[in-house]
Amino acid sequence: MFDNLRESADSSFYEEEQNDLYKEPAAGGKPKAASKARRKSNARFLGMTAQQRFIVSLMLMFTVCIMGTLAMVLLGKMSLF
Repeated sequence: MFDNLRESADSSFYEEEQNDLYKEPAAGGKPKAASKARRKSNARFLGMTAQQRFIVSLMLMFTVCIMGTLAMVLLGKMSLF
């Protein structure tokens, strides 16, 4: 089930062709050379799309801002009232 997770992330929801996600692997058990070459050609970081990386970076920015504000309040550099 988890073996094909990265390959399913590469595929689009709008494709018209059949999805081979749940088919059993060939007798050799080796992945196809075309999918390996395609995976190397994609410029992905941690297997995420550009939209996913953007959301993760926004969440990280908000976390840093909130933690910094909390630290300033606790250290007395900023007051609430």
